[in-house]
Amino acid sequence: MPNNMNRKIFDKLVSKTKIYLVIIVVLLIALCCYEVNFITPAILLYVLILMYAYWTNNKRKVELSEHIKDLTLTVDSAAKSTLINSPFPLVIIETDGNVIWKSSKFIHEFANIDINNYLISIGRELKLEIEKENEKEKKQLEDLIHKQIKIGEKTYKVVGEYVKLKEKEKKKENEYMATLYFIDETENIGLEKKYHDSKLCVGIIMIDNYEEIMQRISDEDKPGLTAQIEKNLYDWVAEFEGLILKSERDTFVLLIEQQYIAKLEEEKFPILDKIKEISILGKLQSTLSIAISTEGKSNYEKYKTAQAMIDIALGRGGDQAILRKDGKYIFFGGRTQELEKRTKVKARIVAHALEELMAEAQNVVIMGHSNSDIDAMGASFGIYRFAKTIGKEAYIVNETAGANLEHFIQTAKQQEEYKNSIIGKEQALAQISPETLLIIVDTHKTSYVEVPELIEKTNKIVIIDHHRRSTDFIENSILTFHEVYASSACELVTELIEYSENDVELSQIETEGLYAGIMMDTKNFTFKTGVRTFEAAAYLRKCGVDIIKVKKWFQSDLETYNKIADIVANAEIVNETIGISTYDKEDSSSNLVCAKAADELLTISDITASFVIGNLGEKICISGRSIGDINVQVILEKLGGGGHITLAGAQVEGMSMEEVKQELVNRINEYFSEILS
Repeated sequence: MPNNMNRKIFDKLVSKTKIYLVIIVVLLIALCCYEVNFITPAILLYVLILMYAYWTNNKRKVELSEHIKDLTLTVDSAAKSTLINSPFPLVIIETDGNVIWKSSKFIHEFANIDINNYLISIGRELKLEIEKENEKEKKQLEDLIHKQIKIGEKTYKVVGEYVKLKEKEKKKENEYMATLYFIDETENIGLEKKYHDSKLCVGIIMIDNYEEIMQRISDEDKPGLTAQIEKNLYDWVAEFEGLILKSERDTFVLLIEQQYIAKLEEEKFPILDKIKEISILGKLQSTLSIAISTEGKSNYEKYKTAQAMIDIALGRGGDQAILRKDGKYIFFGGRTQELEKRTKVKARIVAHALEELMAEAQNVVIMGHSNSDIDAMGASFGIYRFAKTIGKEAYIVNETAGANLEHFIQTAKQQEEYKNSIIGKEQALAQISPETLLIIVDTHKTSYVEVPELIEKTNKIVIIDHHRRSTDFIENSILTFHEVYASSACELVTELIEYSENDVELSQIETEGLYAGIMMDTKNFTFKTGVRTFEAAAYLRKCGVDIIKVKKWFQSDLETYNKIADIVANAEIVNETIGISTYDKEDSSSNLVCAKAADELLTISDITASFVIGNLGEKICISGRSIGDINVQVILEKLGGGGHITLAGAQVEGMSMEEVKQELVNRINEYFSEILS
């Protein structure tokens, strides 16, 4: 027992004192060994030393404890003072909105504002976030709330901590108490907005038909015309405090600050209409294509983006503006007919380039769009003969076809040459290689080709198309013959054959396919026909096309005719002049039936545009037609489709017939509201 007490007493001593005591014991023992008489005095001396050490050690501990206590009180006082006199508005609330305490700064900051509603809203939001993260004991409020709060004329960032209330403190369960700091971010946000608004956007403006106009007006009128166009451009840009620089005869570079982009969107680029009002010889109209990019790390990147966008504008027929914003393309204008190009230089250049590409390739694979029609197939047959003429192995890929096209393909396959030349998906994937030249006709959309996988198998891609360019275009093509003025892909292919350096001799079925493609897309030479269209038809006529035989390709059987009659009979009229009808029966050839029904609806007086919706099974198809007053391409483009002003189509997935119909009506109303605004 005494040993335990001694151990406890000894343990209370600090470590340094223990060392000293051990040293003293050793010295005293040594002294006693030397002189025995010193044993008793040594023991008494050591006891006195031990008692003194114990007393001084306790005294130090008391003093240290008092010092720590004083320091703690000082720190607590400083913390309380900091809390009360915080430079930021501070409030302690419960998540049910009950305010426990407010700092003087908080009271002063929100003296003229009813802050309670904001606090209740913050409390509710905080509670929801905490319950989502209830597996964590503690979480920073700044991590929970990812938004800034606007109170009065100022914007605040709210940060803080929370603790869960004990049940005895709160009758309700799952209530929390939070300490919130309100940090004024108004100035920072203002500076950020000022920086964002002052960022430069780069654009390109191009006069669409400059060459054609210059060729048709007299020399003395040319300076006056260009002066009018440029004055309108300079005046328009001056409204936005922008800068415009003339880089070529028909091209301008535009620099404008970000803050004016919203105004441009709101006004919908009125400069497009102002330029069209400049009439030459009472017939010709000048039109503009405008591309503005807000995206890019540097002004050079923005300029390169604008260059790509101007190609899209021209590929869609010109007379429109495109704005690149938030990763999306926004289109304005584009409601006038495409302007036919008079020069044939491009057709000759493309024909020569295509011959060289074919000569260098291992083989040629030709592909049209899904749910192929006679225009895609006729163009494919023409390119096939082009390739065979220069001695290349060629294949035509075809997976899907409508009723009339199926008849055409079966007729072609009766000829020995085409039995193994028209192939399906699996055969095409087996034939293609990095050295294959892939030629895509009658479409430029990645998602609309017959076999999309083929695009990934080769970098040698050629595009021949006449549809207005969409944002889903194939970007990695090495040669593009994309002319929206053309009536059809067959017209473009006929020009390439006509201007080829080699003498391309078309077979009867190939000639008929090309002629039929032109007839189909022009509705028997009624819509979208230019001088070049008739020249292409005349060339095919010289090649020996049998017009009567071609006419038979478009004949409908009695069953199909009755379907079309029922569709027309059930049509509804919206917006006074637009006919809409549906073909509910699931039919793989719905797209062709709907196209014919849409054409038939246009023969009814007072109908200026028609839309027919059909059921393909997995997809819903829409065929749109107009006489030119209404741009059906702009309407169906918003549903993922495309085409031309007078002829367009779309295919929609994941929606029912009724949902597609309602969405179509909404888009039609939107189209008219944009025109009127």
